[in-house]
Amino acid sequence: MSPSRNAEGGPAGPTVAEGAPSAAGPSPDGLRELRDAMRQFAAERAWEPFHTPKNLAMALAGEAGEVIEHFQWLTAEQSMALPPATRDEVALELADVLLYLVRLGDVLGVDLADAARRKMRINAERYPIERAHGRADKHDRL
Repeated sequence: MSPSRNAEGGPAGPTVAEGAPSAAGPSPDGLRELRDAMRQFAAERAWEPFHTPKNLAMALAGEAGEVIEHFQWLTAEQSMALPPATRDEVALELADVLLYLVRLGDVLGVDLADAARRKMRINAERYPIERAHGRADKHDRL
């Protein structure tokens, strides 16, 4: 599948893959299921002593770095048109990031769905459509 194009012939931006849910990310129920599964996974292996916020944050950063490695040195266009095998590798690395994030949120007692909704409200205030539309500037420069 080739990336769609905007009016100038460049990539149209991120699109939802065919058959993928339209919402960005898992539902709150899905996050709870992942949290519970990760909690059980760690407990069955007696890993709780190792799952400190520091260790989980470091593991999360490491996995995010593994995602980045797939895009290092690619052009913007190449990054939008990954070969299927590379896309599958990226998907698994993104899953690692998500799983560590969910586990870190659990250990810290953070409701990630609630925190994400709160952050989206903050971002909506920082980036009002009338000032931010079509711009990549930071909120304090709009």
